[in-house]
Amino acid sequence: MQCGERPDASPAQGELLLRVEACGVGLTVLNCIRGDLGHEASDLPRVPGHEIVGVVIGAGPGVARGWLGQRVVVFFYLFCGTCQECQKGREALCTQLAGYMGVQRDGGYAELVTVPVRNAVRVSDALDPVLATAIPDAIATPVHVARRAGLAPGERVVVIAAAGGVGVHMVQVALLHGALVAGLEAKQSKLEALEREFDISAVDSTDFSEIRLPGSWHGRADVVVDLLGTSESSGWAATVLDRGGRLVLLTTFRDVEFALSQRAAVLEEITVLGSRYASRDEVQTAAEYVESQKVIPIVSEVAPWTEVEALHEHLRAGTLWGRGALDWNHAPPGPHGD
Repeated sequence: MQCGERPDASPAQGELLLRVEACGVGLTVLNCIRGDLGHEASDLPRVPGHEIVGVVIGAGPGVARGWLGQRVVVFFYLFCGTCQECQKGREALCTQLAGYMGVQRDGGYAELVTVPVRNAVRVSDALDPVLATAIPDAIATPVHVARRAGLAPGERVVVIAAAGGVGVHMVQVALLHGALVAGLEAKQSKLEALEREFDISAVDSTDFSEIRLPGSWHGRADVVVDLLGTSESSGWAATVLDRGGRLVLLTTFRDVEFALSQRAAVLEEITVLGSRYASRDEVQTAAEYVESQKVIPIVSEVAPWTEVEALHEHLRAGTLWGRGALDWNHAPPGPHGD
């Protein structure tokens, strides 16, 4: 199905029908399109896009009519809501996970989308829908990371790939927790933007063997959040952790490994944490952070559906600052944009 085509969208039992206002565009979308999150032939054709902001215009059987007219963001994972993990509020670890929005169900690269009601999270009508696309993933993910790592005031936090869609919001969430932050990036323009926008230490990571952390850190960090996910980035991170340090891994690239000294891990009590998306509650927290302006969404490039592939190219080239977004409210005129 091509971007812009309207699928058959009628809400079934327990579902909502949304008029999509905007959909975030980040590297995860490209990973989905490439088949990294699912490549079953039976899942195709599929409309991508999971960072959805929309208004509820229909409700299926069993859904309260109070949802109509509500603006919502959409939780990425198709969780069951009934298993032990879901009951604990750990929906990302759902034991009956049915897949992902934009992979096993049509996503926000279309004007209409149906979602399970449990995947909808209400947000304020006062929010700009384009900026709100950062809430369900790009901001909720750092909220989860902060909880997983137990970020505390005064801790030295390194964010690798700090100018990316998740990175720019990870920096803000870490600062919100009172951390000292160093942002690693390989492009000079992004290093300058990190310093200008957040007043943090921006560190050139073109060559991980040459990285120099702020002098007052004495070459050590308490937490490293690796959003790049290469053997070099994670391997370097494991060598700079101070006593009690935590390395947080978020990427799921196949066949990526790195060396970790067991001796150092034991003697220094180093912890390696896998961090998988966020909980539904953390998406709500992310929305509250944005609504209270504690975290400012960074969506630097917005495109109608006719230009979304150019936005994809900017992502592949690594030139995008923060997130991009597909905007359905300002779609061009034509058979799909009326």
